[in-house]
Amino acid sequence: MIEADLYPPLKDYLTQQGYEVKGEVQHCDIIAVAEDNSVVVIELKLSLNLTVLLQAVDRLKISDTVYIGVPKGIAVLKTQKKRIVKLIRMLGLGLIVIDHKARIGQVDVLCDPGEYKPRQLKKHTQNLLKEFRHRVGDPNLGGSTQKGIITAYRQKALAIAIYLNQAGETKAAIIAQALTEPKTRNILYDNVYGWFDRLGKGIYRISARGKSEIPGWIKRNQS
Repeated sequence: MIEADLYPPLKDYLTQQGYEVKGEVQHCDIIAVAEDNSVVVIELKLSLNLTVLLQAVDRLKISDTVYIGVPKGIAVLKTQKKRIVKLIRMLGLGLIVIDHKARIGQVDVLCDPGEYKPRQLKKHTQNLLKEFRHRVGDPNLGGSTQKGIITAYRQKALAIAIYLNQAGETKAAIIAQALTEPKTRNILYDNVYGWFDRLGKGIYRISARGKSEIPGWIKRNQS
């Protein structure tokens, strides 16, 4: 398949919408002009990548109505359709999917060009600020993978584990008071990292796993 295979069905579609359509005009793959002389620019590509995005954005100097046309079935639209459409909309572009293999060429407009501003979710912003404020220091390198990230929660669990390692079996209430950590009981009970052993009602000690893993996490937390 070549890009030119996408042209006939798309031209038919645009013609039915009342446009006069011509290919390869001033380096643009497709130009469609309406009766009021409004111009639609469409760039045909076999895949979605940074090159075509930059090219399409550059076409906004010609018209406010710029689309990218791609064949049906490209991998990125199968796996990340919502995110791709969101990105295209944020750039002020439109996206068209063309099934040139259909008996009668099928065209699907996934989004039209226009001003777009994503809605911010205050809850997500609040959670982000909460984690930022509660995290002690800056123990992670930016760009690190999510595996092994030191979060504020892990730091709290680490503080409890260090206390138990030094004090031995202790009541949760005593640890909470010593560390001034109101969530101590929940952290011990949930035992997310397997660092604690429950001995009885409200009494805990550090587990064998905790003794093994804590030194490494202490080192990472201090780096």
